[in-house]
Amino acid sequence: MKRNLIIAIDGPSGAGKSTLGRMLARELGLLYIDTGSMYRAVALAVKESSISAHDDVAVGSLAAQVDIDLQGDPDSLVVTLGGVDVTSEIRSEEITHLSSIVSTIPEVRRAMVARQRELGLRGAVLNGRDIGTVVFPDADLKFFLTALPQARAERRFNEDRANDPAVNFEETFADMTERDRRDSTRADSPLKMAEDAVLIDSTGLSVDEVFQRMLAVVDDKALKEDEAKI
Repeated sequence: MKRNLIIAIDGPSGAGKSTLGRMLARELGLLYIDTGSMYRAVALAVKESSISAHDDVAVGSLAAQVDIDLQGDPDSLVVTLGGVDVTSEIRSEEITHLSSIVSTIPEVRRAMVARQRELGLRGAVLNGRDIGTVVFPDADLKFFLTALPQARAERRFNEDRANDPAVNFEETFADMTERDRRDSTRADSPLKMAEDAVLIDSTGLSVDEVFQRMLAVVDDKALKEDEAKI
């Protein structure tokens, strides 16, 4: 299989995109790009500035100027903002909420999409909400992961609680529901499944079961490519 393979993983919050994206990137020896972390970094930059998150022009301008980078292997991905490691800071509940607001701003999305395309051209597994439809519409493989809202909220709650013990499930569920609404209804790059994406509902499935399904799709593509060369 070619070395610059691009795999897109889209889906709503809490669907397991990050965990499975890391697993797939590690298995295939590809760069892992968590696009959600990039929007979180923009949110942190907004928080640290005097800009209002609701000032679309100012936030968009800031997003175009900040230096956001992803470094390291899939299991120890480091997110930097202006050269400073902000990996832990961007996982707070406050930044999670703020990122869902700034990520709806068209100028922010354009700035991040340009950076994501630049990073992904070497070959990568990217996860987000518009990878297969906007960032890399010609990706070699596209997956759309989803699950019932309750299951997704429980996953997100467990992730958030590890970084913020004060978080509670009700707030997590309400925030996730609102984020789903924003992502699906925004005018610029709304969350939707690409027509050629492979849909996987992970409700009731273990992470490994979903991973094996994804690997089977990757292997099937590799087999078809090999047969085409004969």
